[in-house]
Amino acid sequence: MAEPTLVLDGPRWRARAQAHRQRVAAWTGPHRERRRRGEPHPVWDFLFTYYSHRPALLERWDPGPGVLLTGDDADRFLDRPGYRRAAGGVLLDPAELPDRLRGTAAFVHRLLTATRSREPRLACFGLHEWAMVYRTEQPRHEAVPLRLGSAGTDAVVESQRISCSHFDAYRFFTDAAAPRNTLTPTRETQIELEQPGCLHATMDLYKWAYKLAPAVPSELVADCFELAADVRELDMRASPYDLAAHGFDPVRIETAEGRAGYVRAQAGFAERAAPLRDRLIELTDGLLGAAR
Repeated sequence: MAEPTLVLDGPRWRARAQAHRQRVAAWTGPHRERRRRGEPHPVWDFLFTYYSHRPALLERWDPGPGVLLTGDDADRFLDRPGYRRAAGGVLLDPAELPDRLRGTAAFVHRLLTATRSREPRLACFGLHEWAMVYRTEQPRHEAVPLRLGSAGTDAVVESQRISCSHFDAYRFFTDAAAPRNTLTPTRETQIELEQPGCLHATMDLYKWAYKLAPAVPSELVADCFELAADVRELDMRASPYDLAAHGFDPVRIETAEGRAGYVRAQAGFAERAAPLRDRLIELTDGLLGAAR
């Protein structure tokens, strides 16, 4: 059984929980308000729809493994997987986690370790979003106009080399665009192909963090979410959509200057993602070690 490495009394863990809720409320609050008004958002809805972690779960705080929570109300955590009573309080013990979560940890560990082993590739220029509307009359965001129109968008796709390595982006390519990609990502080749320069692989650190909840410190989940939000903004600013009405200036990847700016931003995000990926790898290693 795991022994605590940190003890938090009631006032301290409640303060951390409150700080976490306040931090993520910067995103969950506006999202709830837009939903109340029935107002979709082409950039930010993705963080709550494609990523299936509900706002209430994002706001919920967990300390992560090895933290002993004391105080009368620490018993509330016993309703969550992996928590048990310990001397003087309540503790999340990796050995008590359900098998399904350890299976997720094993996959995440393999995927992120393989991704970390590769050099970032920074020449995709965000063309995955363009490939999703190539030669189609039904773009994914129908309420948002294409910045260059259909013909102009198609011309950009035809003038560039598409090299998307991320299956969950590639699977949304139009039928006409898919053969233009230099790779054919599949779910089975995901571990072989993902690389740290990919914006979607970086955003997915948030997915892997919340899929391991409650075994991940909520502060780490929030760090991954904040990075995903920043990456999502670049992803859509570099897309073919005209988002001026929503306050976003385009990254014009159809120009050499725009492509250079995209690469600089992409490299910066890869650098920001690296320590978060390392923390998730270390955490999954600990979860798997507890099961052995």
